Amino acid sequence: MRAARYHEYGGVETLVVEEAPEPHPGPAEIRVRVAAAGVNPVDWKVRSGAVRALLPVELPAIPGREAAGVVDAIGADVRGVSVGDRVFGLGGVTGATAELAVLSAWARTPAPWTDEQAAGAALASVTAMGGLKVLGPLRGRTLLIEGAAGGVGSAAVEIAVARGATVIGTASERNHAFLGSLGAVPTTYGAGLAERVAALAPGGVDIALDTAASGSLADLVSVVGDPARVVTVADHTRAPGLGVVVANAENDPAFLAEAAELGAQGRYTPRVERAWPLAQLARAHAHAERGHTRGKLVIRI
Repeated sequence: MRAARYHEYGGVETLVVEEAPEPHPGPAEIRVRVAAAGVNPVDWKVRSGAVRALLPVELPAIPGREAAGVVDAIGADVRGVSVGDRVFGLGGVTGATAELAVLSAWARTPAPWTDEQAAGAALASVTAMGGLKVLGPLRGRTLLIEGAAGGVGSAAVEIAVARGATVIGTASERNHAFLGSLGAVPTTYGAGLAERVAALAPGGVDIALDTAASGSLADLVSVVGDPARVVTVADHTRAPGLGVVVANAENDPAFLAEAAELGAQGRYTPRVERAWPLAQLARAHAHAERGHTRGKLVIRI
């Protein structure tokens, strides 16, 4: 099969497209013929070796944690899905950016989503839902999301709005109309955040979710008044010192099923900023490393 791989840790120049051995699903896994794969910050961090101590990989490695496509093979213990079903989901830390990929958590792709949208849905939705779960029930509460225009942030906005929250989202001014289209009240990030949020929410903010690791955690704690009501999915460095909970993404099929149901209802549509062909994966990784994306980046296989 054709796949993107890197044979050593390093920059985008290590990425090559070449023939690679086909993977095979384990007892509780499925294999998909990949239509598109997501590109996430963890992909370039793993490829560069920046998180080698935490997430070591066997080289050569195929980048990518999430994919969408059609079921091609099914493990012995798998039930409720058939060869030919259209699905999206998550595998290991690597392995998705290839013609064939193994998934350990998945859901059926809702009819309204394109393959590219489905490819950008899995990791963003489970990360967003993991953070929101820690914050508790959302209906009737005001939620501040830091980094609301990114892949995880935009998913969190739509999911929180669907669950009945009033959402204030931070982003650069060029993304304010985008946030408004998702159902959030937009504001800018940085100095003066507390004052801007107070003007938008005179009754106060109940809870906050950080998806950006922009150095704003102390400000978010100040806005809500209690570190126990702030969760980050991104800032592992500052959170412990402030008493803020870190929520890590998990391959949770229940989260994926909820995302799919919201997608079928038209209440969650994964936002794709840009898609590249497999041969241009290096450009996608370089774009991801620069940050400040609006929605998700994906690769068409």
